[in-house]
Amino acid sequence: MTSIDDAPALAPRIFRFSDVDEFRSSIRGLNIEFTPFVRRIAAEQLILRLAGCDVNITRAFPRVVDAQLVADCTAVGFAMDDLEIPIRFNGAQRDRGVIVIGSSGAAYNTIEEVPRQIASVVFWPEVKNRGWPETNSNFKIFETSTLALDRLRKVVREVVAAASEPVDAAEVPLKAAAMKESLFGAVDAAFANIVPARWTLRPNDERRFRLFEDIRALLSDDLAQPIYSEDIARKLGISVRTMHDVVRRYRGMSLHRYLRLRRLWLVRQRLLAGADSVKAVALAFGFWHLSDFSRSYRDQFGETPSQTLERGRSP
Repeated sequence: MTSIDDAPALAPRIFRFSDVDEFRSSIRGLNIEFTPFVRRIAAEQLILRLAGCDVNITRAFPRVVDAQLVADCTAVGFAMDDLEIPIRFNGAQRDRGVIVIGSSGAAYNTIEEVPRQIASVVFWPEVKNRGWPETNSNFKIFETSTLALDRLRKVVREVVAAASEPVDAAEVPLKAAAMKESLFGAVDAAFANIVPARWTLRPNDERRFRLFEDIRALLSDDLAQPIYSEDIARKLGISVRTMHDVVRRYRGMSLHRYLRLRRLWLVRQRLLAGADSVKAVALAFGFWHLSDFSRSYRDQFGETPSQTLERGRSP
């Protein structure tokens, strides 16, 4: 990771990452998990911290994201690019014109198949009585007008650019407060121009999202143990078909494909930490067919498990 450490008080800081865990640990305000789709990551994060407000612009890698907001804040997110490749957010695929919002403890899931530039504005404390959509257990997604979204993006870019300009120390609080108010106004306009759309009903369905979270919790208990669809469905009181439909909706892939991908990444993390042996780690995460495991690992990461372990043990 490299960073700009000698920036003045108001200036944005830029961080670059090639390690998934280092990237995850740098994120403020979210409890977050990634499952990358790529062998190696290249991520960049710009962070501007104002009094009671964080502006984040992230150029991320193809991945699955599961995240939960911390307490006493409100987060608003949107894409800064106009790629015609959709992001799957809470089970709905949209390519443009959307804005998401969550408050204190709200969770979300995204699937990003290509590198994207995503912006988020996090307000501290939680925003209330401003006319923004209310959220509960999960983030909500809405379609806003192109004009309102473009204005919001423009304000974010202008705030970041202005924060990079030299400023006297005495002027920092005044400038930061004015920037925060401009961000409030742009978000106000985005939510005032929401376009009524039936498709938003599905990703904003809290009951389905809670069911997905329950499935995810059960699947995360012990990835080394065999996963039997019937057992999980019985514990949740749903049919196997419903469970598979929910997983495909929020993961964009089958249950078993996702679990295999997740296990491979967990094995890689353990090997890079300097494990005792490849065989021990593979077995610990349920890979009993070692030749099949080695082939899948090499296909996913472009190197053998032994090569990864050797790098993990290197000074």
